[in-house]
Amino acid sequence: MTTFYIDPSPTNFQAFKDLPRDEPIHMLNLLRYRDEAEYPDGHEHAGKEWSGRRAYEEYGNTSGPIFRRVGGQIVWRGAFQTMVTGPEPDDKVWHDGFVAQYPNAGAFFEMIKDADYQLAVVNRTAALVDSRLMRFAPGEVGSGFG
Repeated sequence: MTTFYIDPSPTNFQAFKDLPRDEPIHMLNLLRYRDEAEYPDGHEHAGKEWSGRRAYEEYGNTSGPIFRRVGGQIVWRGAFQTMVTGPEPDDKVWHDGFVAQYPNAGAFFEMIKDADYQLAVVNRTAALVDSRLMRFAPGEVGSGFG
């Protein structure tokens, strides 16, 4: 049985909250879109027959100003091509991925607590059939693997 993830579990979110909040973070995002976005009944975009990708674009348009206000920026973005190490491609195909950088974890919390962000995140939920969000401490960039 395949398990899908859109929102963090209470255990995972608590682990995130328990980490330091005053240091820079990178958030790796892996996205798998629905064929058709699934909005709640009565939502302004329900019935528009948007693709998941289109609903995620709306999420980016509506959450972007808040993301930038807290000091966030995208430091890497890519479109999935094939799995090299990992499950067979039919098992887990990611459509897009990106790394969001925040000046600190406190900025991430500020963003997700923002009332306008909470309205915008409905678009993310409607858009995705599966996702991963992983926190990393930024490391040094260079020419070696070590």
